Amino acid sequence: MSIVFSRVTARPGRVETDKVKQAAQEQLVHDVSSSAVLTGPAADDDLVGEVQEPEDGAERGNWSGRFDFIMCLLGFSVGLGNVWRFPYLAYSNGGGAFLFPFILMFIVVGFPLMFLELSFGQFAALGPAAIFDRICPLLNGLGYGMISVSTMVSFYYTVIIAWAFLYLFKSLTTELPWERCQSWATEKCYSHLEHSECSQVNGSLYINHTCFNATQVEEKGLNDMIFNKSDRVAPAQDYFEREILQISDGIYDLGSLRWQIVICLFLTWTLTFVSLSRGTKSMGKVVYFTALFPYVVLTILFIRGVTLEGCEKGIIYYLTPDFSKLTTAKTWVAAAVQIFFALSPAWGGLITLSSYNKFHNDCFKDALIVGIGNILTSFFAGFVIFAIVGYLAKELDMSVDKVVNEGPGLAFIVFPDVVTRLPLPPLWSFLFFFMLITLGMGSEFALLETVITAVQDTYPPFRQKKIYVVLAVCALGFTGGLLVCTEGGMYILQLMDTYSASWAVFIMAILECIIIAWIYGANHFIGDIEMMIGRKHVYWHRFFTAFWKYLTPSMLSFLMVFNWVDYSRMKYAGKPYPIWAELIGWVMACIPIIIISSMGAWKFYRTRSEKDFKTKVHKMLHPTPKWGPAHKIPKYDLGDVESGKGKTVTNPGFAVSRTNLDPTLSSSRL
Repeated sequence: MSIVFSRVTARPGRVETDKVKQAAQEQLVHDVSSSAVLTGPAADDDLVGEVQEPEDGAERGNWSGRFDFIMCLLGFSVGLGNVWRFPYLAYSNGGGAFLFPFILMFIVVGFPLMFLELSFGQFAALGPAAIFDRICPLLNGLGYGMISVSTMVSFYYTVIIAWAFLYLFKSLTTELPWERCQSWATEKCYSHLEHSECSQVNGSLYINHTCFNATQVEEKGLNDMIFNKSDRVAPAQDYFEREILQISDGIYDLGSLRWQIVICLFLTWTLTFVSLSRGTKSMGKVVYFTALFPYVVLTILFIRGVTLEGCEKGIIYYLTPDFSKLTTAKTWVAAAVQIFFALSPAWGGLITLSSYNKFHNDCFKDALIVGIGNILTSFFAGFVIFAIVGYLAKELDMSVDKVVNEGPGLAFIVFPDVVTRLPLPPLWSFLFFFMLITLGMGSEFALLETVITAVQDTYPPFRQKKIYVVLAVCALGFTGGLLVCTEGGMYILQLMDTYSASWAVFIMAILECIIIAWIYGANHFIGDIEMMIGRKHVYWHRFFTAFWKYLTPSMLSFLMVFNWVDYSRMKYAGKPYPIWAELIGWVMACIPIIIISSMGAWKFYRTRSEKDFKTKVHKMLHPTPKWGPAHKIPKYDLGDVESGKGKTVTNPGFAVSRTNLDPTLSSSRL
């Protein structure tokens, strides 16, 4: 966008000068009222492009650099799901063929929503708690609904990080504790290390984690016994379930706290507090490590994985396309859900992180970089995992689909078992769990920053006391996570993971599209974006208008309905959840909807009455006078206009020439 002032000849006289001043002021007001923010170069004190200081004097802050934001955004979007969820979905939904719906869903759902939220938060410089109250007061609860999702997820997400910390500490030894079947093992426990040591003695036989010598084998007739390999259980599985978790029989039996996990959970929240206590300044530096280090470890593991015998078996299984899977709706839904949860729109995190950007930051490029980076990371992680799983399948003489599991099973059972078969097992175990910690912490920082920003935007004086806000949030998070640290905590974790960020997130994303693309107007919003990043081609306009208004909400509606139709009772380890637990899950899923509905009703009740009901609703669906860019407005020195001096301000989105202004100040928007 550019604003061009026509050239005229300055005329003497007080009347003409007053006209020039008045016209210049009117033009500036017109531009500002049209949401045109003329932020100049940093060299000009009046055109710094920073967020305006609130009336209470509390500074909101900015990222210290663009790469701080990109690293934090990358750490938020690239998380544990890239390592343990995507590979499982790929091989169970067509292998290489799964990439086609995965990329398509990124284009239809993931990228449009990601760019919408990044530009939305950057324009207003507000978090989700405050931004919706200004653009659509009737749905002001939408932001708090997003925050409720981030809060619930953070309760159990930090416990997973705590498990990784515990495994990391257990790896600091010469022999990993899960290499052998010890006192915590079941009868099905089968240690390849113990089997190897036993087989070195002629005539000995390893059965039920016991080595029988040749005499015992002959006396007991063990040579004639038939063993079913599918009944074998790796020591890593028994170690995780019986030693680390001491998992109970069901969610109805929570048991006692696991003190080792509690200590690691406390460590997790302590590191989170230290990283977030100074706001974006400290967070922006920590994420350089948490966002980039996982790629170093993944590369090391990939190099090691492709040198293992049998790795090609896993990679071929991962890449071999099964196009018949593309004819089922389940595959397309799985691809969309993975994209949706990988980029995390409608969780509030994207709006929060972008709200600390400089006004002219190119959020479109940021969305492209992080979005494509997320896809490539998922694809690369699949190579790493399946190269190692292929090796494990050969070792166990099993098919690949019998080896790999989804979720925690892949991270805390399969891989720990694999490292026991590699040279220097403690080293590989340490690297893997350190990678999980950095992946998890990067996402956790963004989740918690969303909650902290919500508190500060709701109560601006708290911005001057951020360290206390962070401390309170971390203390509450630690307390809430204790329930997941019990012996029945795994059942609670699975319940929260299934319901806390489920179909309600789809509804919030649909409402977001309706508010911005339909009520506020897609063209109006695109105009706001162009003020930040500059003019775009007409096809760029049509692309995002079509997706925000039609394609993205339609796809989200399909996903939501399919989830309801495909609903089935929850199970874990073959044990179905009781009815009361399912009801608790549905209550968790409905919390964001309850917040949106109740806050909307209360806002409607408290708002001043209009002439009629329709007028009041119409007013509450449209932006308030406070809506607009929260950035400084340039101040023109009209003395330069009077004297005929010229000054040109150049920015990414516009160009203004203040040389010999015409009293009529006729302008054209190009």
